[in-house]
Amino acid sequence: MTEETISQFKKSFNYGSRSDMNYKFLNELSDEAVATFLQELLWKLGDTLDDGDLERIFKHIYQYQQKGYAGSGRFSYAASAFTKIERPKNEMRFALIASTGHFVRGQDPKPFGVEDMSQNQAEERITEFLRLEPELSSIPTNTPPDQLMVRHGGYDVRGAIKDHNVNFPIDRLNELAAEGLIGEFSSPAYSFVGACSQMRLQNHALPRWIEKIHSELIDGLILVPV
Repeated sequence: MTEETISQFKKSFNYGSRSDMNYKFLNELSDEAVATFLQELLWKLGDTLDDGDLERIFKHIYQYQQKGYAGSGRFSYAASAFTKIERPKNEMRFALIASTGHFVRGQDPKPFGVEDMSQNQAEERITEFLRLEPELSSIPTNTPPDQLMVRHGGYDVRGAIKDHNVNFPIDRLNELAAEGLIGEFSSPAYSFVGACSQMRLQNHALPRWIEKIHSELIDGLILVPV
């Protein structure tokens, strides 16, 4: 059995053998901070075994997530994607686009030409996805939950499988439209695998997608990243 260093361990959560969105923040911490996080986590687990108070565990993880994600990031853009809304929202037509990897059953985008690629296979090929230009999947907003699929090598999709509204909130947006809080929720919604070539996304895919969205007379675009 090969020994694993702290550095290798923390990197394994970020597009590695333990790909897990909940703990990707470990890769942004120093080896010493990761060791301290784990030691303190074990102490708090011991205390929780005594009194059953899980809140201290949640707070501990959130605290270190904030430390890990407090950096400046790898990408910077000259302009913001956000625009102040001037019209009443109940008069506007909204669309949804998410980097979640959702698609409709029977309409698999078949990355790399692979039929029925599993989540594990996607995680194993994550470095190949990161060089790939993303493909946009169209998803009717009345798609039944049992017909909505998700596959993404960059995060743990179990939460999205249990409830797609976790990161692809078509039910919630349909409810907002039905209640009149927004004017209309445009169909279809869109999803793609955000773990992709960022340059190909920005320079090739996005201009085509923006043109498509404009042609659908959308007033507001709701962006959901993972």
